[in-house]
Amino acid sequence: MKIEKYKIVNRIVCTALIAFSVQANAQNPAPALPQTRPIVLTGATIHTGSGQVIENGVLSFDKGIITQVGPAGSGNTSGAEVIDVKGKHIFPGIISLNTTVGIQEIASVRATLDFDEIGQVNPHVRALVAYNTDSEVIPTLRGNGILLSQAVPQGGIVSGSSSVFYTDGWNWEDAVLKKDDGIWINWPAFLARSFNFEDFSVTMKRNDKRQEVLDQFVSLFADAKAYAAIANPSPVNLRLAAMKPLFDGSANLYIRADYAKDIIEAIKFAKEVGVKKVVIVGGDESYKVASYLKENQVPVVLNPTHRLPGRVDENVYLPYELPGLLHKAGVKVAVTYADEWWRTRNLAFLAGTSSGFGNVTADEALQFITRNAAEIVGIDKMVGTLEKGKQASFLVSAGDILDMRGNEVEMVFIKGGKVNLDDKQKRLYEKYKVKYGKK
Repeated sequence: MKIEKYKIVNRIVCTALIAFSVQANAQNPAPALPQTRPIVLTGATIHTGSGQVIENGVLSFDKGIITQVGPAGSGNTSGAEVIDVKGKHIFPGIISLNTTVGIQEIASVRATLDFDEIGQVNPHVRALVAYNTDSEVIPTLRGNGILLSQAVPQGGIVSGSSSVFYTDGWNWEDAVLKKDDGIWINWPAFLARSFNFEDFSVTMKRNDKRQEVLDQFVSLFADAKAYAAIANPSPVNLRLAAMKPLFDGSANLYIRADYAKDIIEAIKFAKEVGVKKVVIVGGDESYKVASYLKENQVPVVLNPTHRLPGRVDENVYLPYELPGLLHKAGVKVAVTYADEWWRTRNLAFLAGTSSGFGNVTADEALQFITRNAAEIVGIDKMVGTLEKGKQASFLVSAGDILDMRGNEVEMVFIKGGKVNLDDKQKRLYEKYKVKYGKK
């Protein structure tokens, strides 16, 4: 009896160990180790992100910082690890703005959704501490060149504060690049849409609750501005304290607004209450007020452009052309996949489409997801372009990352550390090609 009991226990233990080992092998790869020696990449076409393209270039970096970007033969290779990437392309890491990556995992599992807080006015809610570096979505972004992601809270009329993260790190403290870069609000539209699921029709009518929300904004920002003028407030009001950076210019006010009239009204409001830096998010009709945006130096973070236009009488290609229209008008613009976190990996192709329809070059389109995005959130001194003194956060691709046919990311470096590009999708591909790959 004792022997049989021992065998049963032994089988249970062995089964548990096997299950644990299989689960462990399916986990996300460990974050990159810090750079330990100088590295020089030679022979690639370098797209700096500032409009310059260097054929047969050299990129050198040490201790996570770029030390040289230039033509072949211009770098010092003494004591460095030299990697030949001839025929490849080097790009700055893509920056994904306005996303719920890291704070949303599985839409149908409520416990994995951490992007929407109870209540309507939550400026003190921080995406920072909710960011989950173990998300299985994050590695899939790196495989398409996205090395930085802005985690953004949703919901309410004041959603909370966003932060910018690397797509690599043990925890949010490791991964964060910029904490609390701005407060997000939802501007009430003049017109409200309603969708009828029976006949799939859309009706529009005047938003009856609009004035109520505007009155709340007036009261909230008046209180926040007065609170910001107090040197040492006691007791501390967490909601108003979170809004203080809006009035000294250390944080952005991100305003979600689509219609032209709403965009102008929102910007005027922000200026009147003393907000220093405003960013329009969404901006479906921003092209109608491009001159106003330029005059007030207000950048735009666009909604996803792989879609149909919002009105039946609009040009069917308008969404594709929108980034180019704003860019040509002198407005700083970035493209985004918004809250569609699982599709964010395709962000580069939004920029690619804009270069095909928006009368902009591929290198100008690249700036919509690199340089411009970095400047909008205030991280351009560290990332966004490939320049001496900036962080070595970039990717090596077999071809053009803005083109689905060329986007084959082969190497990724974040702060100089070489990142493992394994992810769940690659593991599933390797698994099932054994069954279905050969006939």
